[in-house]
Amino acid sequence: MSDDRPSLLLVDDDPTFCQVLGKSLEKRGFEVFSAGDLAGGLALAEAHNPEYAVIDLRIGQESGLELVKRLQAMETDLRMVILTGYASIATAVEAIKLGAIHYLTKPASADEIVRALEREAGDTAVPLAENPLSVKRLEWEHLQKVLMENDGNISAAARALGMHRRTLQRKLQKKPARQ
Repeated sequence: MSDDRPSLLLVDDDPTFCQVLGKSLEKRGFEVFSAGDLAGGLALAEAHNPEYAVIDLRIGQESGLELVKRLQAMETDLRMVILTGYASIATAVEAIKLGAIHYLTKPASADEIVRALEREAGDTAVPLAENPLSVKRLEWEHLQKVLMENDGNISAAARALGMHRRTLQRKLQKKPARQ
C-alpha cells in the first residue's frame, strides 16, 4: 500500500513537543517520521527520503545545523525548516547557508510551519525594525557569531572573546534577550 501524502522528517529532542507537532502535521496531510536525535534523524532520512524536514536547532547537546548539513549532502530536494527557542542572527544565517529554506522561532504553530515549508521566495514586505537591538541582545548575537566562527567550540570561542569558558557557557544557557 503506497502512501501518497508528502513525507516529513521531524527532529526534536522534546518527545512531547515532537508528538504534538507530529500529530498536528499529520492532520495537515503529512506522513511524519520523528526522531529525538541527529543519528535517528539521519537514519530516518536515509530510510524514507522525505520531501520536508523540521529540525530543532538545539537537539540535546548537538546542533541541528549539523543535521541540515548532512541532509543537504544527500543531494535530495529536501525542503528544511529550522525551528528554535534560541534564535540568533548568526544561526539563522548559517541555517540558510547550509540549505534550510526557513528559520522559525518557537512557539510556532503547525500552520506557520506548513507555510514556511511551502514558501518559494523571500518576502520583501517584512517590516524593518523600528529600534536598534538592545545591548543585551547585541551581546547575545556577538557571542553566537563568535561561537559559530569557532565551529561551536566553547573553549575556543571563550579564548577569542577573552573570557572564561564557564562564563561563556553560563551566558549561552540563557535565552536571548528580546529585541
